[in-house]
Amino acid sequence: MPDPAPVPASAAAERADAARQAVPAKSGRVRTAKKRSTLPKAPKADLADHPAWQGARLFPVAGLRNDHEREARATSTLLAVMTQVPEFGRRLTARFNAPAGTVQTFVEAPFKHGDGKVRPDGVIRVARAGRIWTALLETKTGGSPLKAEQVEAYLDVAARNGYETVITLSNDLALDGEHPLTVDKRKLRKVALRHLSWAEVAHEAHMLCHHHGLAGPAHAWLLGELLHYLRHDNAGCQGFQDMGQAWVPVRNAIAAGTLRPGDRYAPRVAESWERLVRQLCLRLSGETGLNVAPVTRRRRGGDAGERRAAIVASLIGSGRMSAEVRLPGAGGPVRIEADLRTGRIETSVEIPAAARARALTRVQWLLRQLADAPPELRVEALADGRPDGPCEVLKNLRSEPGLLVPAGGEIASFRLTLPTGMGAKRGTDEAGFVRSVDIAVDRLHQEVIRVLKVDAGG
Repeated sequence: MPDPAPVPASAAAERADAARQAVPAKSGRVRTAKKRSTLPKAPKADLADHPAWQGARLFPVAGLRNDHEREARATSTLLAVMTQVPEFGRRLTARFNAPAGTVQTFVEAPFKHGDGKVRPDGVIRVARAGRIWTALLETKTGGSPLKAEQVEAYLDVAARNGYETVITLSNDLALDGEHPLTVDKRKLRKVALRHLSWAEVAHEAHMLCHHHGLAGPAHAWLLGELLHYLRHDNAGCQGFQDMGQAWVPVRNAIAAGTLRPGDRYAPRVAESWERLVRQLCLRLSGETGLNVAPVTRRRRGGDAGERRAAIVASLIGSGRMSAEVRLPGAGGPVRIEADLRTGRIETSVEIPAAARARALTRVQWLLRQLADAPPELRVEALADGRPDGPCEVLKNLRSEPGLLVPAGGEIASFRLTLPTGMGAKRGTDEAGFVRSVDIAVDRLHQEVIRVLKVDAGG
């Protein structure tokens, strides 16, 4: 067989140039962000033969016999995950102005204090550019209270060793940056005292697992295991779950009509109400992936004390507590009002009416969207500049929408109000007040707000 004809040198060079042009140079490639991993939304098939079979978990809650064991296991679990999931560790340490760097954590490190020793539940160290930032951690689970004497000892240790921060971690939620514990302010000259709630820890883990994503599936799974542990009843890390011992005396005084200014329990109920609303916002943020926050309308010179005084005044005057929550996409703030006299919680939202030629057409536009909404939903038509207007329950409007048409003026917005029964007990059990507030807000969000097209026709 004859040899192939030789290729001219000029032709070979042309082919080589064409091949180089066909493959883009490395420096000219488009750089794309790495894909972030989240937990799968669909659960895996269950291969258990019986409902009593419990799946194996990385962080088990079995065998927790007392508060000390709960605190020790929760602390160690949290600190270990912080080092293994850098995105999560950074989320938490950034809250305390720590630098972005390598995180190492330790549990029950001994320090000399006076004639003896103290052992903080944890130590967090962050190294960056030759500098080491250090925080001592004091942890409480369940209903165990923080102790000022213990925290002040850690502040002394931190100051003596040149550490930056002491962090307290419990089920209490700090309000307006206030620490839930009162300590000697002289001990805060060199060391910062900061607070974190278990609900906030779970919130950060949930946002990364389900919305923002992590570097890889292993990190997502590890953080998901932490989240499962924190949400288990036995772990004692569920966050705010109890209106406190002041709830029953205030509830009974309102029922009897004997609640008066100067009552010592009412301010504590007002604080618990604010903590409940704050935790509600954290939960809704995690479920929606949006920034849900309480609405604070402060007068000039107003502060948290004045806001709580207003809640107390409302309890004394009408037996009610109210709050507003900003939920993106809801049209307006979601208002939550608990009436302790009638035993009802009312959640409401105001949405703009669609731009339609006739008032009746605007009503029908709304009713089409509320086809599956609860029949007890109260609908109110508001004209520009008017605080109220024609109002009727949804079950009546379905057969006669003209009941909502005002005598004069143009419908500018609709106020939708959903009543829900209120639990009388102070906790999260079946008849608990805390649980009933969660249920009331979830009903309005799931059955009303999510089905509305606020911008339709506007």
